[in-house]
Amino acid sequence: MYRLLFRLLFQRMDPERAHHLAFAWIRALARVPVARTFAAALLAPRHRELRTEALGLRMHGPFGLAAGFDKNAVGIDGLAMLGFDHVEIGTVTGQPQPGNPKKRLFRLTADRALINRMGFNNDGSQAVADRLAAREAVFRTTVGVNIGKTKVVPEDQAVEDYVTSTERLAPHADYLVVNVSSPNTPGLRDLQAADRLRPLLTAVREAADRVVTDRRVPLLVKIAPDLADEDVDAVADLAVDLGLDGVIATNTTIQRDGLGLNSPHGLTAETGGLSGAPLKDRSLAVLRRLYARVGDRITLVGVGGVETAEDVWQRVLAGATLVQGYSAFVYQGPLWCRRLHRGLADLLAASPYATLADAVGADVREAAARDSESSGDSSDDQTTRKADPRS
Repeated sequence: MYRLLFRLLFQRMDPERAHHLAFAWIRALARVPVARTFAAALLAPRHRELRTEALGLRMHGPFGLAAGFDKNAVGIDGLAMLGFDHVEIGTVTGQPQPGNPKKRLFRLTADRALINRMGFNNDGSQAVADRLAAREAVFRTTVGVNIGKTKVVPEDQAVEDYVTSTERLAPHADYLVVNVSSPNTPGLRDLQAADRLRPLLTAVREAADRVVTDRRVPLLVKIAPDLADEDVDAVADLAVDLGLDGVIATNTTIQRDGLGLNSPHGLTAETGGLSGAPLKDRSLAVLRRLYARVGDRITLVGVGGVETAEDVWQRVLAGATLVQGYSAFVYQGPLWCRRLHRGLADLLAASPYATLADAVGADVREAAARDSESSGDSSDDQTTRKADPRS
């Protein structure tokens, strides 16, 4: 049904316009009490075995909507109605900004992907904070708030800009995310360098603790898939050193080469961040590397190319306690969460793990154990050969 609607209506529309239309329908449905109750029963059945505890928070399951869909916190209940276990709003900046000139969102339908150069278009942290403060929740869901740098703010004032947003938004956030990895704000990704990231995260942590005194607001950082492996390690070490609560891996990629893209070159050549299926392998590799580095000391959130229950399961085995998606929502429609939850419950039942928590990082741990055994066997062989006079 949705695929037919997508082909006949949404695919013929400008992607940004289609997004606003679909989101308006979701919000309208969530405002009608009987309709939203029926929709939630159909689209968001709960699976007790998927209940997840992460960042000190209890959630119905591990799967949430990544930042970018609801930039201004206008449709949280509608998205929870569709079955997302957590909703990350934003990216929100210190000042309101219109974002980059249109056209700035592109569908790569043949690749089940998107390219965007939205440029953090949002109402600004004060307006979003006021909206969150006035919200009367209909559905219980975890709300993350993703913050970024205002484009017109000079890089040497970036810390102050993030602090302003933190002071306004932290009181209303179940968790807070520092976004330093979007490719669409000039200079933003430079903040991922450890020497620049440390003072930024320290200042945001101090600001959150200053304005919220009755609880600890979990703080995470979102990184790019385009970081070199040694830079991924540096961020991991910094996160542990600072006592960060988590890392989100990963944002969109600026890469196009080697992704096997099938869409017309005119589309793939558009500047901006690529998300969706082509990002799957790299985002998973970054997640595995992070877990191998930090283990269970911080919470990892896997995002990038997540389409199916098997994708969610792979990310759990690679070390993710929470998993997010976005681009596949465009192609899969409102039944997406229902299918993912049912499939994930089946995969867990067929696995050797009693709970999802037991499965987190299992593939990485088992690979490390095999490497250790192999290394030990190799050492034993070398010792035997040295002791054997025939060698």
